[in-house]
Amino acid sequence: MSTGKSGDQTPATTPSLGIFWGVRDRAGPLVLVTERTSLAEAEPYGDFLTHSSGHYEVWEAWRRFGTASLSKRGLPRLIAWHEYEHFPRGRIVFDTTTNCFTLYADRKLQAPKVLARVLYAFSLDPARCVIRSDPHYRCWHFNVRPAEAIRNDRQEEP
Repeated sequence: MSTGKSGDQTPATTPSLGIFWGVRDRAGPLVLVTERTSLAEAEPYGDFLTHSSGHYEVWEAWRRFGTASLSKRGLPRLIAWHEYEHFPRGRIVFDTTTNCFTLYADRKLQAPKVLARVLYAFSLDPARCVIRSDPHYRCWHFNVRPAEAIRNDRQEEP
């Protein structure tokens, strides 16, 4: 799922930058939720171009919609019940000195299939992208192993 400034839910047609999350409930598939900006609308930040809004601001604006409106907009209802830090997230910026995009993301979003979905959503050529981890984008919730996994480990001990 992608949202541009216009609320568009389709992938970008030209290279874009912005912020994203991987939202998942316990049993469901990962839902990619994005907020993007075209390069022409991007905000300068030193040698970089970036999306003007931060994760907190965008997430809180979505939370104010409530569950019914989130669903109507094609956004996961889980947004209403969790803080922005609950799910793995990332940001894409453009380096004007190298003409390349840098994708910062929680390691949980760096699996090849997930990265392919992010690159597709932002219409990015993998050859022009650098993938990096950054502690700022680490998700606190998914860093804890579920109790079920710990119980299974204990059952396998001799």
